[in-house]
Amino acid sequence: MTYQYLIIIVIFVILLLAIIKINKKDVKLDMNKLVELLGGKNNILDTEVNLSRFIVTLEDVSKVDKDGIVDLGAKGIVEMDNQLKIILGPNSKQLKKYIDEIK
Repeated sequence: MTYQYLIIIVIFVILLLAIIKINKKDVKLDMNKLVELLGGKNNILDTEVNLSRFIVTLEDVSKVDKDGIVDLGAKGIVEMDNQLKIILGPNSKQLKKYIDEIK
């Protein structure tokens, strides 16, 4: 009888881990892709984080693939002159740190 409960608990834990892994994205891979969609690291002049917004100043905004950024998971993009405000959520700080490291 106790073996049945043990088997059920093990199956539940395996299913839970599988669901977590499916929902979790490879953040580093997404960051590399996002830098490419922003026109490459040489196109990025400055970065800032304001809560869930990632603010990036670019050399040439026309090199940016905004649809690709939204497909990656951005909730919205606002363009002002040579600056983009991208709503990314909690990944904004990680992205700023990553870009600062590669520059």
